Amino acid sequence: MTTLDTRAVHAGRDDLSALGVHVPPIDLSTTNPLPSVDAGGDAYELLATGGTLPADGTSAVYQRLWNPTVARFETALAELEGTTDAVAFASGMAALTAALLAATRDGKRHVVAVRPLYGGTDHVLATGLLGTEVSWARPAEVAAAVRPDTALVIVETPANPTLDLVDLTALAEAAGDVPLLVDNTVATPVLQQPARHGAALVLHSATKSIGGHGDVLAGVIACDAGWAARLRQVRAVTGAVLHPLGAYLLHRGLQTLPLRVRAQSAGAEKLAAWLAGHQAVQRVHHPSVADPAGLVGRQMSGTGSLLAFEVRGGSSAAATVANSCSLITHAVSLGGVDTLIQHPASLTHRPVEGEAKPGGGLLRISVGLEDPEDLRADLARALAAI
Repeated sequence: MTTLDTRAVHAGRDDLSALGVHVPPIDLSTTNPLPSVDAGGDAYELLATGGTLPADGTSAVYQRLWNPTVARFETALAELEGTTDAVAFASGMAALTAALLAATRDGKRHVVAVRPLYGGTDHVLATGLLGTEVSWARPAEVAAAVRPDTALVIVETPANPTLDLVDLTALAEAAGDVPLLVDNTVATPVLQQPARHGAALVLHSATKSIGGHGDVLAGVIACDAGWAARLRQVRAVTGAVLHPLGAYLLHRGLQTLPLRVRAQSAGAEKLAAWLAGHQAVQRVHHPSVADPAGLVGRQMSGTGSLLAFEVRGGSSAAATVANSCSLITHAVSLGGVDTLIQHPASLTHRPVEGEAKPGGGLLRISVGLEDPEDLRADLARALAAI
Protein backbone atom coordinates (compact mmCIF):
# COMPACT_ATOMS: atom_id res chain seq x y z
CA MET A 1 0.00 0.00 0.00
CA THR A 2 1.42 3.40 -0.98
CA THR A 3 2.01 6.16 1.55
CA LEU A 4 0.01 9.35 1.96
CA ASP A 5 2.85 11.31 0.32
CA THR A 6 2.62 9.16 -2.80
CA ARG A 7 -1.16 9.20 -2.91
CA ALA A 8 -1.18 12.99 -2.51
CA VAL A 9 0.64 13.12 -5.85
CA HIS A 10 -1.46 10.50 -7.64
CA ALA A 11 -4.93 10.54 -6.02
CA GLY A 12 -7.63 11.42 -8.53
CA ARG A 13 -5.15 11.00 -11.41
CA ASP A 14 -4.95 7.22 -11.84
CA ASP A 15 -6.84 7.32 -15.16
CA LEU A 16 -4.79 10.06 -16.84
CA SER A 17 -2.46 7.75 -18.78
CA ALA A 18 -5.46 5.96 -20.26
CA LEU A 19 -6.84 9.33 -21.30
CA GLY A 20 -3.54 10.24 -22.92
CA VAL A 21 -2.92 13.31 -20.75
CA HIS A 22 -0.46 14.15 -17.99
CA VAL A 23 -2.49 16.68 -15.96
CA PRO A 24 -6.22 16.58 -15.19
CA PRO A 25 -8.46 18.27 -17.77
CA ILE A 26 -10.62 21.20 -16.74
CA ASP A 27 -14.28 21.05 -17.77
CA LEU A 28 -15.75 24.56 -17.61
CA SER A 29 -19.12 23.72 -19.18
CA THR A 30 -22.03 25.26 -17.32
CA THR A 31 -24.53 23.20 -19.31
CA ASN A 32 -24.30 19.87 -21.12
CA PRO A 33 -26.08 18.35 -24.13
CA LEU A 34 -28.95 15.99 -23.30
CA PRO A 35 -29.27 12.69 -25.20
CA SER A 36 -33.07 12.89 -25.00
CA VAL A 37 -35.86 14.48 -23.02
CA ASP A 38 -36.41 11.35 -20.93
CA ALA A 39 -32.71 10.67 -20.30
CA GLY A 40 -32.12 14.33 -19.45
CA GLY A 41 -35.00 14.32 -16.98
CA ASP A 42 -33.80 11.14 -15.31
CA ALA A 43 -30.26 12.54 -15.00
CA TYR A 44 -31.57 15.78 -13.53
CA GLU A 45 -33.63 13.91 -10.96
CA LEU A 46 -30.68 11.70 -10.00
CA LEU A 47 -28.17 14.54 -9.58
CA ALA A 48 -30.54 17.03 -7.93
CA THR A 49 -31.36 14.51 -5.22
CA GLY A 50 -27.74 13.80 -4.32
CA GLY A 51 -26.75 11.08 -6.76
CA THR A 52 -23.58 10.94 -8.83
CA LEU A 53 -23.09 10.70 -12.57
CA PRO A 54 -23.34 7.04 -13.64
CA ALA A 55 -20.53 5.44 -15.61
CA ASP A 56 -22.71 4.96 -18.71
CA GLY A 57 -22.07 8.52 -19.87
CA THR A 58 -25.46 10.01 -18.97
CA SER A 59 -25.46 13.79 -19.32
CA ALA A 60 -24.21 15.83 -16.35
CA VAL A 61 -27.00 18.29 -17.27
CA TYR A 62 -25.74 21.43 -15.46
CA GLN A 63 -22.65 22.48 -13.53
CA ARG A 64 -24.63 23.21 -10.36
CA LEU A 65 -25.50 19.51 -10.21
CA TRP A 66 -22.18 17.82 -11.08
CA ASN A 67 -18.82 18.59 -12.65
CA PRO A 68 -16.00 16.13 -13.49
CA THR A 69 -13.18 18.47 -12.44
CA VAL A 70 -14.77 19.02 -9.04
CA ALA A 71 -15.40 15.27 -8.72
CA ARG A 72 -11.70 14.54 -9.33
CA PHE A 73 -10.68 16.77 -6.46
CA GLU A 74 -13.33 15.21 -4.22
CA THR A 75 -12.07 11.71 -5.01
CA ALA A 76 -8.50 12.70 -4.17
CA LEU A 77 -9.36 14.44 -0.90
CA ALA A 78 -11.52 11.52 0.25
CA GLU A 79 -8.63 9.15 -0.36
CA LEU A 80 -6.28 11.22 1.78
CA GLU A 81 -8.85 11.49 4.60
CA GLY A 82 -9.63 7.78 4.49
CA THR A 83 -13.32 8.17 3.58
CA THR A 84 -15.33 6.82 0.68
CA ASP A 85 -16.58 10.22 -0.46
CA ALA A 86 -16.10 13.97 -0.27
CA VAL A 87 -18.24 16.92 -1.34
CA ALA A 88 -16.72 20.27 -2.30
CA PHE A 89 -18.29 23.71 -1.86
CA ALA A 90 -17.70 27.35 -2.75
CA SER A 91 -16.24 28.15 0.69
CA GLY A 92 -15.60 26.62 4.09
CA MET A 93 -18.66 28.37 5.49
CA ALA A 94 -20.77 27.03 2.62
CA ALA A 95 -19.57 23.56 3.55
CA LEU A 96 -20.48 24.10 7.21
CA THR A 97 -23.88 25.48 6.23
CA ALA A 98 -24.56 22.41 4.10
CA ALA A 99 -23.54 20.12 6.96
CA LEU A 100 -25.93 21.87 9.35
CA LEU A 101 -28.79 21.77 6.85
CA ALA A 102 -28.15 18.11 6.02
CA ALA A 103 -27.91 17.11 9.68
CA THR A 104 -31.06 18.95 10.77
CA ARG A 105 -33.38 18.09 7.90
CA ASP A 106 -35.06 15.32 9.94
CA GLY A 107 -36.36 17.83 12.46
CA LYS A 108 -33.55 17.65 15.01
CA ARG A 109 -32.23 21.18 15.57
CA HIS A 110 -29.89 20.88 18.53
CA VAL A 111 -26.11 21.06 18.13
CA VAL A 112 -23.44 20.44 20.77
CA ALA A 113 -20.28 22.43 20.05
CA VAL A 114 -16.88 22.50 21.70
CA ARG A 115 -15.16 25.88 21.86
CA PRO A 116 -12.91 27.36 20.65
CA LEU A 117 -14.02 27.19 17.03
CA TYR A 118 -13.30 29.28 13.98
CA GLY A 119 -15.10 32.60 14.46
CA GLY A 120 -17.47 32.14 11.52
CA THR A 121 -18.58 28.75 12.79
CA ASP A 122 -19.05 30.13 16.30
CA HIS A 123 -21.08 33.04 14.93
CA VAL A 124 -23.45 30.87 12.87
CA LEU A 125 -24.13 28.61 15.84
CA ALA A 126 -24.42 31.36 18.46
CA THR A 127 -26.89 33.41 16.42
CA GLY A 128 -29.01 30.47 15.29
CA LEU A 129 -29.10 31.93 11.77
CA LEU A 130 -29.78 28.48 10.30
CA GLY A 131 -32.47 27.57 12.81
CA THR A 132 -30.24 25.55 15.11
CA GLU A 133 -29.96 25.66 18.89
CA VAL A 134 -26.49 25.27 20.35
CA SER A 135 -25.18 23.97 23.67
CA TRP A 136 -21.55 24.87 24.32
CA ALA A 137 -19.64 22.15 26.12
CA ARG A 138 -16.13 21.21 27.12
CA PRO A 139 -15.03 17.82 25.78
CA ALA A 140 -15.78 16.12 29.11
CA GLU A 141 -19.29 17.65 29.10
CA VAL A 142 -20.38 16.50 25.64
CA ALA A 143 -22.05 13.24 26.72
CA ALA A 144 -24.20 15.11 29.24
CA ALA A 145 -25.06 17.83 26.71
CA VAL A 146 -26.41 15.41 24.08
CA ARG A 147 -30.22 15.32 23.90
CA PRO A 148 -32.75 13.25 21.93
CA ASP A 149 -33.01 16.13 19.44
CA THR A 150 -29.23 16.58 19.03
CA ALA A 151 -28.34 16.45 15.34
CA LEU A 152 -24.60 17.04 15.44
CA VAL A 153 -21.56 17.41 17.68
CA ILE A 154 -19.01 19.90 16.35
CA VAL A 155 -15.35 20.30 17.29
CA GLU A 156 -12.19 21.79 15.79
CA THR A 157 -8.81 20.33 16.69
CA PRO A 158 -6.28 21.84 16.72
CA ALA A 159 -8.64 24.67 17.57
CA ASN A 160 -8.54 28.13 16.07
CA PRO A 161 -6.92 30.30 17.42
CA THR A 162 -5.55 28.75 20.64
CA LEU A 163 -4.52 25.38 19.15
CA ASP A 164 -6.33 23.38 21.85
CA LEU A 165 -6.20 19.64 21.13
CA VAL A 166 -9.18 17.33 21.67
CA ASP A 167 -9.10 13.54 21.90
CA LEU A 168 -11.36 12.57 18.99
CA THR A 169 -11.77 8.93 19.92
CA ALA A 170 -13.04 9.90 23.36
CA LEU A 171 -15.27 12.61 21.89
CA ALA A 172 -16.81 10.22 19.36
CA GLU A 173 -17.59 7.82 22.20
CA ALA A 174 -19.16 10.69 24.19
CA ALA A 175 -21.28 11.68 21.18
CA GLY A 176 -22.66 8.14 20.94
CA ASP A 177 -25.09 7.82 18.04
CA VAL A 178 -24.91 11.54 17.26
CA PRO A 179 -22.70 12.28 14.23
CA LEU A 180 -19.42 14.04 14.99
CA LEU A 181 -18.22 16.81 12.69
CA VAL A 182 -14.52 17.66 12.99
CA ASP A 183 -13.01 20.79 11.47
CA ASN A 184 -9.63 19.47 10.28
CA THR A 185 -8.51 22.67 8.56
CA VAL A 186 -5.50 23.34 10.78
CA ALA A 187 -4.14 19.78 10.89
CA THR A 188 -4.94 18.77 7.28
CA PRO A 189 -5.10 15.07 6.36
CA VAL A 190 -1.30 15.05 6.43
CA LEU A 191 -1.23 15.30 10.22
CA GLN A 192 -4.65 13.90 11.21
CA GLN A 193 -7.49 11.84 9.72
CA PRO A 194 -10.50 12.31 12.03
CA ALA A 195 -12.62 9.67 10.29
CA ARG A 196 -10.22 7.06 11.63
CA HIS A 197 -11.12 8.25 15.14
CA GLY A 198 -14.90 8.18 14.77
CA ALA A 199 -15.80 11.40 12.94
CA ALA A 200 -18.72 11.16 10.52
CA LEU A 201 -17.93 14.45 8.80
CA VAL A 202 -14.46 15.94 8.27
CA LEU A 203 -14.61 19.58 7.25
CA HIS A 204 -11.92 21.73 5.65
CA SER A 205 -11.74 25.32 4.68
CA ALA A 206 -9.85 24.26 1.56
CA THR A 207 -8.96 27.91 1.05
CA LYS A 208 -6.23 27.35 3.62
CA SER A 209 -3.55 24.63 3.47
CA ILE A 210 -5.16 22.49 0.77
CA GLY A 211 -5.07 25.34 -1.74
CA GLY A 212 -1.97 26.64 -0.04
CA HIS A 213 -1.33 29.74 -2.14
CA GLY A 214 -4.08 32.18 -1.16
CA ASP A 215 -5.70 32.15 -4.60
CA VAL A 216 -8.78 29.93 -4.29
CA LEU A 217 -11.83 30.03 -1.99
CA ALA A 218 -13.39 26.66 -1.20
CA GLY A 219 -14.64 24.17 1.36
CA VAL A 220 -14.88 20.39 1.38
CA ILE A 221 -16.35 17.68 3.61
CA ALA A 222 -15.02 14.12 3.64
CA CYS A 223 -17.63 11.53 4.67
CA ASP A 224 -19.34 8.28 3.75
CA ALA A 225 -21.67 7.73 0.80
CA GLY A 226 -24.86 8.40 2.78
CA TRP A 227 -23.71 11.76 4.06
CA ALA A 228 -22.31 12.65 0.65
CA ALA A 229 -25.71 12.18 -0.98
CA ARG A 230 -27.34 14.47 1.58
CA LEU A 231 -24.63 17.09 1.17
CA ARG A 232 -24.77 16.99 -2.63
CA GLN A 233 -28.52 17.52 -2.52
CA VAL A 234 -28.07 20.60 -0.32
CA ARG A 235 -25.33 21.87 -2.63
CA ALA A 236 -27.47 21.36 -5.70
CA VAL A 237 -30.52 23.19 -4.39
CA THR A 238 -28.65 26.02 -2.63
CA GLY A 239 -26.09 26.59 -5.39
CA ALA A 240 -23.03 26.59 -3.11
CA VAL A 241 -20.96 24.96 -5.84
CA LEU A 242 -17.20 25.05 -6.30
CA HIS A 243 -16.02 26.45 -9.63
CA PRO A 244 -14.10 23.89 -11.73
CA LEU A 245 -11.02 26.11 -11.93
CA GLY A 246 -10.97 26.27 -8.13
CA ALA A 247 -11.25 22.48 -7.98
CA TYR A 248 -8.32 22.15 -10.39
CA LEU A 249 -6.15 24.44 -8.22
CA LEU A 250 -7.08 22.51 -5.06
CA HIS A 251 -6.33 19.18 -6.71
CA ARG A 252 -2.94 20.55 -7.76
CA GLY A 253 -2.38 21.81 -4.22
CA LEU A 254 -2.72 18.29 -2.83
CA GLN A 255 0.43 17.21 -4.68
CA THR A 256 2.65 19.41 -2.50
CA LEU A 257 0.50 19.39 0.64
CA PRO A 258 2.65 16.92 2.67
CA LEU A 259 5.86 18.77 1.84
CA ARG A 260 4.36 22.16 2.67
CA VAL A 261 2.68 21.08 5.90
CA ARG A 262 5.75 19.38 7.31
CA ALA A 263 8.12 22.21 6.39
CA GLN A 264 5.74 24.83 7.79
CA SER A 265 5.24 22.81 10.96
CA ALA A 266 8.99 22.63 11.49
CA GLY A 267 9.20 26.39 11.10
CA ALA A 268 6.33 26.92 13.53
CA GLU A 269 8.07 24.75 16.15
CA LYS A 270 11.22 26.87 15.92
CA LEU A 271 9.26 30.12 16.25
CA ALA A 272 7.16 28.76 19.12
CA ALA A 273 10.29 27.75 21.06
CA TRP A 274 11.87 31.17 20.51
CA LEU A 275 8.71 33.08 21.44
CA ALA A 276 8.32 31.03 24.63
CA GLY A 277 11.56 32.52 25.89
CA HIS A 278 10.92 36.12 24.86
CA GLN A 279 10.42 38.64 27.68
CA ALA A 280 7.56 40.41 25.88
CA VAL A 281 5.60 37.17 25.45
CA GLN A 282 3.36 35.93 28.23
CA ARG A 283 2.26 32.61 26.73
CA VAL A 284 2.69 30.57 23.55
CA HIS A 285 -0.02 28.29 22.12
CA HIS A 286 1.29 25.44 19.95
CA PRO A 287 1.20 21.65 20.31
CA SER A 288 5.01 21.60 20.43
CA VAL A 289 4.84 23.72 23.59
CA ALA A 290 1.82 22.12 25.31
CA ASP A 291 0.23 18.72 24.60
CA PRO A 292 -1.05 17.55 28.00
CA ALA A 293 -3.00 14.58 26.64
CA GLY A 294 -0.13 13.34 24.48
CA LEU A 295 -2.17 13.51 21.27
CA VAL A 296 0.78 14.36 19.03
CA GLY A 297 2.11 11.01 17.92
CA ARG A 298 -1.11 9.23 18.86
CA GLN A 299 -3.83 11.19 17.06
CA MET A 300 -1.69 13.66 15.14
CA SER A 301 1.55 12.92 13.32
CA GLY A 302 2.88 16.46 13.74
CA THR A 303 2.25 19.82 15.37
CA GLY A 304 1.04 22.04 12.54
CA SER A 305 1.91 25.42 11.06
CA LEU A 306 -0.45 27.59 13.11
CA LEU A 307 0.63 29.12 16.41
CA ALA A 308 -0.58 31.85 18.73
CA PHE A 309 1.09 33.90 21.42
CA GLU A 310 0.01 36.41 24.03
CA VAL A 311 2.04 39.59 24.42
CA ARG A 312 2.36 41.57 27.62
CA GLY A 313 0.43 44.81 27.38
CA GLY A 314 -2.87 43.55 25.98
CA SER A 315 -4.64 44.74 22.84
CA SER A 316 -2.58 47.88 22.25
CA ALA A 317 0.69 45.95 22.46
CA ALA A 318 -0.67 43.23 20.16
CA ALA A 319 -1.75 45.85 17.63
CA THR A 320 1.73 47.38 17.71
CA VAL A 321 3.35 44.03 16.99
CA ALA A 322 0.97 43.20 14.13
CA ASN A 323 1.42 46.64 12.60
CA SER A 324 5.21 46.53 12.98
CA CYS A 325 5.88 43.36 11.01
CA SER A 326 7.34 43.88 7.56
CA LEU A 327 8.25 40.46 6.15
CA ILE A 328 5.24 38.84 7.84
CA THR A 329 2.00 40.02 6.21
CA HIS A 330 -0.72 41.46 8.44
CA ALA A 331 -3.73 39.54 7.07
CA VAL A 332 -6.33 36.93 7.94
CA SER A 333 -6.30 33.30 6.69
CA LEU A 334 -3.79 30.52 7.24
CA GLY A 335 -2.02 27.63 5.58
CA GLY A 336 -0.41 29.57 2.72
CA VAL A 337 3.20 29.57 1.61
CA ASP A 338 3.80 33.04 3.09
CA THR A 339 3.58 33.86 6.80
CA LEU A 340 0.59 35.85 8.08
CA ILE A 341 -0.14 37.50 11.43
CA GLN A 342 -3.49 38.72 12.73
CA HIS A 343 -5.33 39.78 15.88
CA PRO A 344 -8.22 37.26 16.28
CA ALA A 345 -10.25 39.29 18.80
CA SER A 346 -10.53 42.14 16.28
CA LEU A 347 -10.95 40.08 13.12
CA THR A 348 -11.73 36.38 12.65
CA HIS A 349 -13.15 36.00 16.17
CA ARG A 350 -14.70 39.45 16.51
CA PRO A 351 -18.30 38.06 16.63
CA VAL A 352 -17.49 35.51 19.35
CA GLU A 353 -19.35 36.13 22.59
CA GLY A 354 -18.06 36.99 26.05
CA GLU A 355 -15.48 34.76 27.68
CA ALA A 356 -15.15 32.62 24.56
CA LYS A 357 -13.55 35.52 22.66
CA PRO A 358 -9.74 35.32 22.47
CA GLY A 359 -7.84 37.69 24.74
CA GLY A 360 -6.84 41.10 23.49
CA GLY A 361 -3.15 40.32 23.78
CA LEU A 362 -3.32 37.21 21.62
CA LEU A 363 -1.85 37.17 18.11
CA ARG A 364 -2.11 34.31 15.64
CA ILE A 365 0.61 33.42 13.16
CA SER A 366 0.27 31.12 10.16
CA VAL A 367 3.83 30.08 9.41
CA GLY A 368 4.79 29.85 5.75
CA LEU A 369 7.81 28.54 3.91
CA GLU A 370 10.21 31.39 4.58
CA ASP A 371 13.45 30.75 6.46
CA PRO A 372 12.45 30.63 10.16
CA GLU A 373 15.43 32.82 11.02
CA ASP A 374 14.10 35.59 8.78
CA LEU A 375 10.69 35.29 10.44
CA ARG A 376 12.28 35.38 13.87
CA ALA A 377 14.20 38.54 12.99
CA ASP A 378 11.00 40.23 11.77
CA LEU A 379 9.14 39.27 14.96
CA ALA A 380 12.06 40.44 17.11
CA ARG A 381 11.85 43.89 15.52
CA ALA A 382 8.09 43.98 15.96
CA LEU A 383 8.24 42.87 19.60
CA ALA A 384 10.95 45.46 20.30
CA ALA A 385 8.41 48.12 19.36
CA ILE A 386 6.49 47.40 22.58
